[in-house]
Amino acid sequence: MSDFLLIHGSAHGAWCWDYVIPHLTAAGHTARAIDLPSHGKDQTSGALVTLDMYAQEIQAAMRGKTVLVGHSMAGYPVTVVADLSPDLIDKLVYLCAHVPDAGKSIADMRMLADAQPLAAAMIPSTDGKTVTIDPALAHDILYQDVDRATSDWAIAKLCPQPVLPQTTPYTGSGHTHDRHYIRCRNDRTIPYTYQVSRTANWPNGTVSDLPTGHSPFLSAPQALAAELIRIAES
Repeated sequence: MSDFLLIHGSAHGAWCWDYVIPHLTAAGHTARAIDLPSHGKDQTSGALVTLDMYAQEIQAAMRGKTVLVGHSMAGYPVTVVADLSPDLIDKLVYLCAHVPDAGKSIADMRMLADAQPLAAAMIPSTDGKTVTIDPALAHDILYQDVDRATSDWAIAKLCPQPVLPQTTPYTGSGHTHDRHYIRCRNDRTIPYTYQVSRTANWPNGTVSDLPTGHSPFLSAPQALAAELIRIAES
């Protein structure tokens, strides 16, 4: 059986995996999610958060060989962790996530896409240290295939996203781990065409698709769990 550690993306928290974890544990695996610093229940000031702090929090939560799953922006900190502790990585799974290029930040990677649909929904704080996702736009960009009650629940939980982790360049290699990518074909946040281009040269069997938007943990949690289990057992 596998041990899953699930890492949320921008402005989210551990709560976004609530519907996935029961499917993983019902299949006999262990699974848990954590709040990154300043997200969810963590009270760290967003102005102080760094990419390294994200990675340290993830690393501290690992108990041994782990299927480490990063959603969206979490592709960056999970890669840093895999560089720091490759012996702890069973599988490294990117869920419609940014896979780092050396020397580039998440902000840099976004600009490689044909479009940046999330940009219109990002409201900067007065000090420029965090951004907030406009709740009026969040459903159509993040949760268009999620039922409205669940979408409203999620939107109410979104938190300010620290800027520094997203503007810090990645300095590792990022190509030494058993990595897999789950693309989301109807993604309105990270365009599917970008996900395809970023995985074009990945080995056969390491890339798969889900017919969902950017948040399959809410729109298709059972299907997502099944795909994570398939990857873990591959």
